[in-house]
Amino acid sequence: MGKPIMADDGQHRTDAAGEKVPLKRAERDLVALGILVAAIFLFIGTGSTVLTGIARSWIYGVGSPDVLLTNALILNIALLIFGWRRYAELQTEITQRRKAEENATRLACTDALTGCLNRRSLDDAIAKLVDDAAQNGDEVAVLMIDLDKFKRSNDLLGHKAGDAVLVETARRIETQMPARSIVARLGGDEFICAAIFTPGGESAIERLAVRINDALAEPIFSGVLRAEVTASIGIAVGSSGAVHSAAHVAQDLLHRADLAMYQAKRRGRNRFAWFEPSMEKELRFRSELEQGIRDGLKRGEFVPYYEKQIDLETGEITGFEMLARWLSPRHGIVSPDVFIPVAEEIGLIADLSEALITLALTDARAWDPRLTLSVNISPVQLRDPWFAQRLLKMLVAANFPPTRLEIEITETCLHENIAVVRSLITSLKNQGIRISLDDFGTGYSSLAQLRTLPFDRIKIDRSFVSTLARSADSASIVEAISSLGRGMALPITAEGIESTEVLSALRRFGKFKGQGYLYGQPASAAEVRRNLAEQGLLIGPLPDSAAPEIPSTRIA
Repeated sequence: MGKPIMADDGQHRTDAAGEKVPLKRAERDLVALGILVAAIFLFIGTGSTVLTGIARSWIYGVGSPDVLLTNALILNIALLIFGWRRYAELQTEITQRRKAEENATRLACTDALTGCLNRRSLDDAIAKLVDDAAQNGDEVAVLMIDLDKFKRSNDLLGHKAGDAVLVETARRIETQMPARSIVARLGGDEFICAAIFTPGGESAIERLAVRINDALAEPIFSGVLRAEVTASIGIAVGSSGAVHSAAHVAQDLLHRADLAMYQAKRRGRNRFAWFEPSMEKELRFRSELEQGIRDGLKRGEFVPYYEKQIDLETGEITGFEMLARWLSPRHGIVSPDVFIPVAEEIGLIADLSEALITLALTDARAWDPRLTLSVNISPVQLRDPWFAQRLLKMLVAANFPPTRLEIEITETCLHENIAVVRSLITSLKNQGIRISLDDFGTGYSSLAQLRTLPFDRIKIDRSFVSTLARSADSASIVEAISSLGRGMALPITAEGIESTEVLSALRRFGKFKGQGYLYGQPASAAEVRRNLAEQGLLIGPLPDSAAPEIPSTRIA
């Protein structure tokens, strides 16, 4: 018994070529095929009789062909033509459908922009690579590649040029990869490479990472635009075994390479880093820290602390700088060096900063009116064109005079967007707020920026001041900044005064305001109020409630 021409699954039928077609169309095709087969049998049965009669009539003039059979033959020929045409159309449809399905499969598995594998197909591709490697006792190395600061370049050059950079990046990566390897784009500016290496091939893997970085460092041209790209690369190596399947190993390698890539970024970008087990603990701590910041912000665990600012000539208090502290029930007092960068990365720095400024304005309102309040502004906030308006609303709500507020902008902020920074500074100064350039000497400010941006004060970074008494280089830098301040009529504040030796050395260079541990550690709002009350510098009543109790542990 022969194979059925069509197989029915209730919704589709499978034709002779193995292609599934919708049921109604399959029924039409089956009818057409049946007609063709019937026409062939009919032609065989009637054709010889009719054609013989026609031949006798034309050649010998004997008899005449049967009219009915002749008509049947003509109809039979028409049916053969119809059946053949339908069969040819069916074959064309099958070919087109097969090509369309192959194209759809390819599009589903590859990145439309670069032609690399995409996220959907990556896991299976790496798992297959792991299986292939296991057959010969080899290992698979996975490299997670993330372009450094690509978003900034994309915004600057435009998305069309950004796409050209990604396409060229993928091409350069592929040219560096060895045999038995894959390249995928996860989306955005992240790429994944995986290749098979023999055990102990760490040096070869490192050479591959170096080659990729060197290749990407070459300028990329898109029309008249020039882009320069660097990359941070995370590396993880593994192999399949009896315990874990290839799919599990593939997932584990991707996770580890991702952790290593972020470690490469933290180490300064444009480099590679190997996965280390300690990164897992660091990731968990980071996750806990992020959640702690979110919860702590809701519970009011972030509070302002205050560091005294002193007139070095008279020894009198002139004001305080607000410093952020996290009073964590779990970790104790957490330094801003720990949580500020994380808050910036997860997009909470603006909410955190504005909550602290609101508290600080309320605290400072009870101080003597001649005492100023200085607050630091994150570079992220400087990118917000509405920050000045929100700050003014906070001043109005706290009934705090703008002339008593000083905003400190770090030197590195000037390179984020000089036009936005200039607009922000001008807007704040128009309301009477004073602006200080913080950490002066550690960035790349030019004299032109100091001249064109209306700063009211510059602050010498503590790294120069704290080593002033024992470092000739620091003394030279402080002397140069002091001369610059006098020449541009800019008052100077020196941070990091921690000993009488530093104070004595600093006084030789002129008149300063100063702050540092020599005058006391940063204090809570309650401690500051008590100290000011003792000196007669408090105009408001002390609050009834004390500051919350916190554990004595500390994260520096």
